[in-house]
Amino acid sequence: MNRSLLAMCRRRFARRQWCTCAAKCPAASYTSTSVRLFQDQTSSSANMSRGLPKKWPIAGVDHVVLVASGKGGVGKSTTAVNLALALGLAQNNVSVGLLDADIYGPSIPKMMNIYGQPELTKQNMMKPLVNYGIKCMSMGFLVDENSPIVWRGLMVMQAVERLIRQVQWGPLDILVIDMPPGTGDTQLSLSQLIPVNGAIIVSTPQDIALMDVRRGVEMFKKVDIPVLIFCLILLVFNLSTPQLCRYLVLFKT
Repeated sequence: MNRSLLAMCRRRFARRQWCTCAAKCPAASYTSTSVRLFQDQTSSSANMSRGLPKKWPIAGVDHVVLVASGKGGVGKSTTAVNLALALGLAQNNVSVGLLDADIYGPSIPKMMNIYGQPELTKQNMMKPLVNYGIKCMSMGFLVDENSPIVWRGLMVMQAVERLIRQVQWGPLDILVIDMPPGTGDTQLSLSQLIPVNGAIIVSTPQDIALMDVRRGVEMFKKVDIPVLIFCLILLVFNLSTPQLCRYLVLFKT
């Protein structure tokens, strides 16, 4: 077979056309194999796009705000609780809920001083526990306080989805979600499952904490969640009294 025919066969492949030569054509195997690989990659990409979950709003919830940080122990849960209480105690009668999305280390039951197991409705939906007028739901209500949760990522994502879909949240004006540290399965699941109005990023001024915060901000940009406020918590130790004073400095982004 001459070179001109071989070049023509390869040009056909470049235009995603099948080679029409006989089976003896040296480009036939090259063309069929390459096209088959291209079709496999195309179908795989299509399956992945079809496999992404659709975003459905939480029934009865008008707005969702995430309180997140890249580093643990920076005051994220404290900020989430204070934000929910401040919104709930506002004089414009705003109904607020608080979801503890930290499956491995739930802290909302302790911080909200609320314990017990949620009741079930006739529709097999969990009723949030209420304290200070705030509807609360946490993994800490479903497991023993001293029991570790040793789960893989898939089970964590399923648990997060159940805390969203199988809880009778509504009617709520705002749902504040206390996120776990990092940029892992929970963050990705929430960004894919529900529409989020914005995120509040919490950090301390140390360089190590700020490094992780930058990663968290970039993650929210990639999943199209606007960062509403950057909250910097300054820890100041007063030598005259054995107290640790906290000051909140808010920066609008």
